[in-house]
Amino acid sequence: MVTSDEELLERWQAGDRAAGDALLERYFDPVCRFFRGKLGDDVEDLIQRTFTDCVQARDRIATPSFRSFLFSVARNRLFDHLRARLGDRREELGSLSITDVCTRPSERMARRELHAAVSEALQSLPMDFHIALELAYWEDLDGPEIAAVLGIPHNTVRSRLARGRAMLREILIERGVPAEQLDLPTAHASTR
Repeated sequence: MVTSDEELLERWQAGDRAAGDALLERYFDPVCRFFRGKLGDDVEDLIQRTFTDCVQARDRIATPSFRSFLFSVARNRLFDHLRARLGDRREELGSLSITDVCTRPSERMARRELHAAVSEALQSLPMDFHIALELAYWEDLDGPEIAAVLGIPHNTVRSRLARGRAMLREILIERGVPAEQLDLPTAHASTR
């Protein structure tokens, strides 16, 4: 039987180190994907800092779920990293794309042609739309969890997902991906 995140968190907060280790190990790969999808392979320091922040905040975790807390920390670490790279640029990071802020291309999320095209098109979206879609589709977070990560109301998550899918579809069509290949599923986050 798989132990729930909530049970592991509760045990960890009560002092069970093994429960904390199990919880952090469960999300190591998703956090790696989160950073590598935007910055490539050189992200070990960001991953380490994210988990260190999580360990230090263990007793204060009170968002809808552990994973929404963890991805919120990862988002904050990503933005801190990008702000340091941008220097004096003062734009709101959530409205910029990865292409706008990174000088080197990020790794493709998959080898298949369509998946690569989607991954590339995501890079062109404003970062808040990119992160919302990624958390909904790749990390399977629901609406309240995404709202907690992004620090926005749940209804805003629904509209952000809908607008993000529409922008993504438009970018893919402009890049020559046939429309019939663009049946983007509705993420469950938009209905919760």
